[in-house]
Amino acid sequence: MELVNLKDASEQVTFAEAVKKGLGKNQGLFFPKKIPKFDDVESILAMPFVERSVEILSTLIGDELPRETVAGIVERAFVFGAPLAKVTDNVYTLELFHGPTLAFKDFGGRFMAQCLVAISDGQPITILTATSGDTGAAVAHAFHGIENINVVILYPKGKISLLQEKLFTTLGDNIHTVAIEDDFDACQQLVKSAFDDPDVRDGLHLNSANSINISRLAAQVCYYFEAVSQLTPAEREDLVISVPSGNFGNLTAGLIAKVMGLPVKHFVAATNLNDTVPRYLKTGEWIPHDTVATLSNAMDVSQPNNWPRIEAMIELGLVDKSVISGDTVDEEYTQVSMRQLAQLGYVSEPHAAIAYKALVRKMEEGQTGIFLGTAHPAKFRETVENVLGQPISLPKPLADCAGKEGLSAELPCDYQALKAHLFSILS
Repeated sequence: MELVNLKDASEQVTFAEAVKKGLGKNQGLFFPKKIPKFDDVESILAMPFVERSVEILSTLIGDELPRETVAGIVERAFVFGAPLAKVTDNVYTLELFHGPTLAFKDFGGRFMAQCLVAISDGQPITILTATSGDTGAAVAHAFHGIENINVVILYPKGKISLLQEKLFTTLGDNIHTVAIEDDFDACQQLVKSAFDDPDVRDGLHLNSANSINISRLAAQVCYYFEAVSQLTPAEREDLVISVPSGNFGNLTAGLIAKVMGLPVKHFVAATNLNDTVPRYLKTGEWIPHDTVATLSNAMDVSQPNNWPRIEAMIELGLVDKSVISGDTVDEEYTQVSMRQLAQLGYVSEPHAAIAYKALVRKMEEGQTGIFLGTAHPAKFRETVENVLGQPISLPKPLADCAGKEGLSAELPCDYQALKAHLFSILS
């Protein structure tokens, strides 16, 4: 698998190099020079989930990793499923929250962790990543206890749900967490500054586990195939998928799946009030606003890191821009959507509710729709209970950590303060 830095085409790397580096020169994202396409998608869709995922990832990565190595990585990472739940006659939700931290990022986090174990030869690595909620827990649990790998997770203080926070701030050991006194975009900028600083990048052997890492992105391609495999042939003919979008890694993975031959007619980029991409798709002007705090906090991102990869696919002619539409769902309609889903017999949380609302707005008669359920509703228990007026129980992973004490440090949004903290805990 050959990948190129989208900001510096002279930097071309292998899959292993891209996984270990995370970001390229000038904070550039790595992207495949070529995306393969399956000749017989129906035979791929007929495979069981793990076997199919091995086929998809082996095809993407190429000869660089032996097939048996990829198979071992997938078998250790994907130990849970992604069932499709029927909401109405022609609308389904893809439940991506059956992993250990009850969020879709378990797929990418666990696959990346197993990739690094396979390719790092025991060399020390520091994972530095920012989270708006679910990434932190998925990465922390995926890497917890792995020798020679330290993890540092930055998150916006007071801007993620308490249960989300408890999932990754209570582990300790090789997992270090830092509450930053600012928003998620500021946390991302601190991570980028660290990667631009040779003292930190080289001295601490930095890597990032955000969706900027190509291994996480590759893993997410697999569950789009899994979703379509659970539909009837007739339902696959005119399919729309709505993706709740913050950093846009999830939509990027869906578009890669389409390039590989997955039969999806249209994607909806569903956002909350942080609507940089929907406005861009409508006007052609990229004008990020200040980040707004919403009920769907994992999507509170105004400058999504993965959008350049989508632009690259459009510019290379791999994806027609008309395949993507944007939709913004405000706070009122987020709650309305949650109540509508509950009336249909499906309890959901704000992010999936936004994807559902955007889907029904965009679907045409005769189409089949899937919206992504990216987190278990109990991760947003307080919000869900307040909106629906009914209690929901805690699944075991949340119940186990709810009463534990958080172990986070607190820092201002200041790079020098972060740099000093990193060396103090990792040197």
